[in-house]
Amino acid sequence: MNWLSDEAISRLQLASALPDLGGTRYRLVERVGSGGMGTVYLAEDSILRRRVALKIFDLPDEQGELRARLLREAHVLARLEHPGIVPVHDAGTLADGRVFYAMKFVQGERLDEHVKRLDALSDRLRVFQRICEAVAFAHARGILHRDLKPENIMVGPFGEVLVMDWGVAKILRDAPAANEQEPPQDMGLPRNTAPHADPLKTAHGTILGTPGYMAPEQARGEVDSLDERADIYSLGALLKFLSGSGEPVRTLEGSESAPKAVAAISATAMAKEPSSRYASVSDMAQDVSRYLDGLSVSAYPENVVERAARLAYRYRVAIGLVLAYLVVRTLLLLWFRR
Repeated sequence: MNWLSDEAISRLQLASALPDLGGTRYRLVERVGSGGMGTVYLAEDSILRRRVALKIFDLPDEQGELRARLLREAHVLARLEHPGIVPVHDAGTLADGRVFYAMKFVQGERLDEHVKRLDALSDRLRVFQRICEAVAFAHARGILHRDLKPENIMVGPFGEVLVMDWGVAKILRDAPAANEQEPPQDMGLPRNTAPHADPLKTAHGTILGTPGYMAPEQARGEVDSLDERADIYSLGALLKFLSGSGEPVRTLEGSESAPKAVAAISATAMAKEPSSRYASVSDMAQDVSRYLDGLSVSAYPENVVERAARLAYRYRVAIGLVLAYLVVRTLLLLWFRR
């Protein structure tokens, strides 16, 4: 009797777990990763001849709830056509009954890995600005992400920043904006279901999100009361991670600790009471932009000394030139008086 090696057994187990894409337009390339309920595969679109990412639910779906959840996520993404959000291309059902959707295949690295190569705080804040742009766009379309964290942010090889994993997103407003196109009608939802409706309602008390990045009201399971300020809290936690995650960073002032203004922006976004947070993501992003431009931020009231120090740093080149001129002029005057 010939015994199979552990490596051979692992290969056989992996092969048996691979989905059957027969009857679809996709050819399986490799397994990319997995989450709580599904697996993502790299596949090739045989018609358009491009690589895509296929997200497939692994669990049995006798009641159709997982199918509805996956298609709901696909519909959420279909409503969010933005450079910072991965577009969805297609959705359907495999021969074994599992549902899938195809989206753009993103090459790059997660934010928690990418940030290790960003020494300057200014570079980290510019990445944060790109995250805010995508989240603000989603909010304008009535979508709340609910699970913003470093692991759900991807940074591509050309610096593109993408907000991923909208599986637990909450639809705040059913009706799309007037200038927004309706989602496709052929993505698998029953004909009597509105394409923008939420087929899965999260029960009150259900906690969805990640500890450390969830707003207090989200952690308490207050689903019905959640609004954009829950994502703002998560963005505050992201900003705190980027500006003080334990990795040494070079700030605009040259120190390694988060500046008080940046810490104040994060603290305001993470206020315990939603009413004390920024009113919108745009307001928070504007404070970050003002800090990068050397201006005062609304979250941090400066005293006279701090204001003078900030202005001196902002206009340091001009001040240096003036001082150099005065020194040279003084030396020349002393020379000619000899």
